[in-house]
Amino acid sequence: KSLFSRFIMASEEEGVPTEKQQSPLSSSSSGPEDSQEAKVTPGLVSLSPQPGSLNQAVKDIEALVNKEEDGSIHGTWLMAEVDHWNNEKERLVLITDNTLLIFKYDFVLLCCEQIQKIQLNYIDRIAHGSFTFPKRSLLKRDGDGVRIYWDRLREPTFTSRWNPFANDFPFTTFTHHPVRNIDTLAALCDIQAFSEKLKAAAERAHVRKPIPGKANGVLVLQQPIHIEAYVGAMSFLGNQNKLGYCMARGNLGF
Repeated sequence: KSLFSRFIMASEEEGVPTEKQQSPLSSSSSGPEDSQEAKVTPGLVSLSPQPGSLNQAVKDIEALVNKEEDGSIHGTWLMAEVDHWNNEKERLVLITDNTLLIFKYDFVLLCCEQIQKIQLNYIDRIAHGSFTFPKRSLLKRDGDGVRIYWDRLREPTFTSRWNPFANDFPFTTFTHHPVRNIDTLAALCDIQAFSEKLKAAAERAHVRKPIPGKANGVLVLQQPIHIEAYVGAMSFLGNQNKLGYCMARGNLGF
């Protein structure tokens, strides 16, 4: 069953700054069902839904927040992460007092598969803009996005740039989730609101826990978001078929 359809019927990462961990989480119940129906855009086909999956997902990821380390939760968003090879990956994102948390969540099995934690006092830049590619690249991406940087002195290595599975980049990039035009999900997918909330939370974290030798504050930039990828048959096929989104395909969930 498609995640999009469940949205329609059930509206509803110190030392180092980032940390990734596998965190399977089994869920025993579904959240409350919302009786309000949302309008479906042509690309979002409604199939048989699994009520409460989004509410359950939010409950599950909030339960993984360490209140002593991360602090209180300030907001939750549903977005698409765009990697350095232009692959889209569905993500739930939380902002807390001290941390930006990025969750890979399986909406079919209702469990969290991976967590990335980014300490807010390391974040130094937030860039907004449209996506660009090298002049000879065969790739393109419509729309705009936001890129969050947390280590301006570290550049990705040559090996990382050409490794589609590398995850040691000092930034992460988000764009709009495909369901953002559904009225009941617009706030959950609002990148502008996410960026504003992140900037405010990061600036407070800089004041509370300044990093020695690192300038305090967050610089907000309006500039193109560059993806240095040239040929991407994998990303083209994956993005066209929504392979980075958790959808039921036969007996398998992706």
